[in-house]
Amino acid sequence: MGFGKGCHLHLIDGSAYIFRAYHALPPLSRKSDGLPVGAVAGFCNMLWRYLVENDASADAPTHAAVIFDYSSKTFRNEIYDLYKANRPEPPEDLRPQFPLTRDATRAFNLACIEVEDYEADDIIATLARQGREAGGRVTILSSDKDLMQLVGGGVEMLDPMKNRPIGLEQVEEKFGVGPDRVVDVQALAGDSVDNIPGAPGIGIKTAALLINEFGDLDTLLARAEEIKQPKRRQTLIDHAEQIRISRKLVLLDDQTPLEFGLDDLEVRDPDPEALLGFLNQMEFRTLTRRVAEKFDRDPPPLPEAPAPEVAAAPEPAGFDTTAYECIRDMAVLERWIADIHEAGFVALDTETTALDEMRAELVGISLAVAPGRACYVPLAHTVGEGDLFGGAALAEGQMDRDAALAALKPVLEDPAVLKILQNAKYDVKILARQGIDVAPIDDTMLLSYALHGGLHGHGMDALSDRYLNHQPIPIKTLLGSGKSARTFDKVSIDEATPYAAEDADITLRLWEAFKPQLHRARVTRVYETMERPLVPVLAAMEMAGVKVDRDVLSRMSNAFSQKMAGLEAEIHELAGETFNVGSPKQLGEILFDKMSLQGGKKGKTGAYATGADVLEDLAAEGHDLPARVLDWRQLSKLKSTYTDALQDHINPETGRVHTSYVISGASTGRLSSTDPNLQNIPIRTEEGRRIRTAFVAPEGRVLVALDYSQIELRILAHIAGIDALRDAFREGHDIHAMTASEMFGVPMDQMTSEVRRQAKAINFGVIYGISGFGLARNLRIPRAEAQGFIDRYFERFPGIRAYMDDTVAFAKEHGHVETLFGRRIHTPEINAKGPGAGFAKRAAINAPIQGTAADIIRRAMIRVPAAIADLPATMLLQVHDELVFEVDAGAVEDLVARVREVMEGAADPVVQLSVPLVVDAGQGANWAEAH
Repeated sequence: MGFGKGCHLHLIDGSAYIFRAYHALPPLSRKSDGLPVGAVAGFCNMLWRYLVENDASADAPTHAAVIFDYSSKTFRNEIYDLYKANRPEPPEDLRPQFPLTRDATRAFNLACIEVEDYEADDIIATLARQGREAGGRVTILSSDKDLMQLVGGGVEMLDPMKNRPIGLEQVEEKFGVGPDRVVDVQALAGDSVDNIPGAPGIGIKTAALLINEFGDLDTLLARAEEIKQPKRRQTLIDHAEQIRISRKLVLLDDQTPLEFGLDDLEVRDPDPEALLGFLNQMEFRTLTRRVAEKFDRDPPPLPEAPAPEVAAAPEPAGFDTTAYECIRDMAVLERWIADIHEAGFVALDTETTALDEMRAELVGISLAVAPGRACYVPLAHTVGEGDLFGGAALAEGQMDRDAALAALKPVLEDPAVLKILQNAKYDVKILARQGIDVAPIDDTMLLSYALHGGLHGHGMDALSDRYLNHQPIPIKTLLGSGKSARTFDKVSIDEATPYAAEDADITLRLWEAFKPQLHRARVTRVYETMERPLVPVLAAMEMAGVKVDRDVLSRMSNAFSQKMAGLEAEIHELAGETFNVGSPKQLGEILFDKMSLQGGKKGKTGAYATGADVLEDLAAEGHDLPARVLDWRQLSKLKSTYTDALQDHINPETGRVHTSYVISGASTGRLSSTDPNLQNIPIRTEEGRRIRTAFVAPEGRVLVALDYSQIELRILAHIAGIDALRDAFREGHDIHAMTASEMFGVPMDQMTSEVRRQAKAINFGVIYGISGFGLARNLRIPRAEAQGFIDRYFERFPGIRAYMDDTVAFAKEHGHVETLFGRRIHTPEINAKGPGAGFAKRAAINAPIQGTAADIIRRAMIRVPAAIADLPATMLLQVHDELVFEVDAGAVEDLVARVREVMEGAADPVVQLSVPLVVDAGQGANWAEAH
């Protein structure tokens, strides 16, 4: 049943259900193994009551979903690092019940939804918006005040515990304003529970009075001088920015990316066998009996043997931070160095003043040679005002920095001593700046990544909690946060020692836990040939950096400003009045009220939606004003995100931008780039491509870019065994034109650009498991027509459908998929039901293709340094399928020939591809010319 007019969507606040269930019931444990299940029992009873009541209701939902918080960290912590900092950790006996409530939701055959980096409230806001825009009715089952901003326009709330509706009247009673101004009131009043600062001394009532008087928050802040009460007036003036930040924190994101549609949330009856099986496993006798009676089944017998053990972390290994040693003189350090040589390995960590390795100063080094036996070598702790660069004095009780590093250098460079690190690339770069070439290494982050890619994150704190059952000392207890935060050199040596030495101790224990598992999991080759050797390669690239011309960026920023001003003038002329082009509210009023354009839809705040999709539709109809606004927005984005921001990333000492590559971020093996992200610089528009002109080569050198041509399609042709595609690649044909010819029966010499474009969209879409809906949106064609294209594609190339089915089946059986090189990508959600199932299947289908491509360029990058060692050339950047080099003008041909040979042969000898890898090359004075 497609979602639309006459449909009713229920959005259940699952996180609220869990905590209500936990606090409403006494502690309850499963008899067979003592697993805490009290919250799960209460949660299941709530869901059962919900299903029974709605089964008998004339107003039953047609669609429903249970929404959960993915984790305690979201994008709001990037906006304000103290967001929800006051919230206590969940009770120990509640933690293991969180995943069981998700299992319970699926057992009841309800859609179970959570999205990383977003709160449950954001997902609810997004689904509520989608439901309202589709013409349906939406009921949010929650009493959470933060969701009251969504009420109105077909969206209502229901307190499920009191069975009390929450509508416009109840919202006004709570906040003193309507739903469209709830965010403004919350931004002023703040929230001590979520640690939202707001305006000091202003509560809900005062905030409502101010908003009702001035109309909205922006007007209030702009006219704060008019407030009669001196204290209130000064508070708003002094804390205006804090209030604006608070508004960002309380405003729900109704554009949360979701990998499913409303149609996927259609209500389905529970599968009696699945539901009874789960309840029986939990040993919920009473509820099992009720469900069995409802479905006219006999209750299954309780298991006679103990239930299967729930995977748990090992018992604490006995961390005693008071036993760690602080090394303050050379004799003690030399004794530790002798112990390291005897052991043949050492866990190593550095403490610094910043996260940017190119600007951070080394403060100390920690070492560990056995579990529980760790030390800290303080080098640059300071006292008094100032910092390491001047004004501050070195704290007493530290070794001479140069002498300590000179003593450590031989052992840290000794090929007979293994150095064990967590996120080794950071420490390698820090020590490289001190003239120490740390090698050989093992990296516990990458060991975990090779073993557990796709299951969880690989940060040290998370790994320690999961695999050592130990929570490390939080860094915030030493550094503080916000304006009062300090750098590590200001931490006293006595405080620093247990924290720093513990890091080395944890790293050593993780290594002991992970390293033996490589062989058992059959990922030794992945770690040894693609993960560990990549660390020094990336470290060298990051330290080299890429030269960026500040003047070019500055001129571009000025040019963008002038062009934006010209566009604003055009927009104002087309509108017949001046208005703030950057204000969606004012733009909506111009487009849909004044100009009476079709397609205007108001959101929960009463403002018209003016997103890119709306403006693109209007522009496609021939309306100039929305087209000009799209141009203006694009320039504004380029200016703020790139031409302005990139200038701040130019290192003052090197004149270069030094990005940092994340090795373990994507489960498929793809690298990502941060601080700044150089992999997302747009190239589809002329203005976006111009930004690459600011990335330049020094005088006498040029930039050279080499990239794989259609590598993922080539891998698909090989893996799926598609003869037509393989032949086309071998013969060098236009693959998209060939596909179009095969699908639509159009001779190659009669191919039109439009037909080729459709085939190209399908070719690349299939790799990512695109749906008919997604293809229809990309091509702007009816959904049925798009689905017809996909169906025809699979008919013509049946091997692709077979590959997809086989891959999903493998994932369901084994819990992971594999690349051609043996990288394991775990698929924990592959057996999920509901909207998450489609995403999990698409991810599993795509992972071997994207992962194999990532493996190939990894293998190439590792081989390149040796291939060009005697050339005046440096590898600078990797952008997915592309490598960028800086080289002397006279060595370009040699560089291209050598790197092309490495890249085109990177799969050998492990994998013999049935299609050739082809590498395109370009060169120029800047990146735009080289690409």
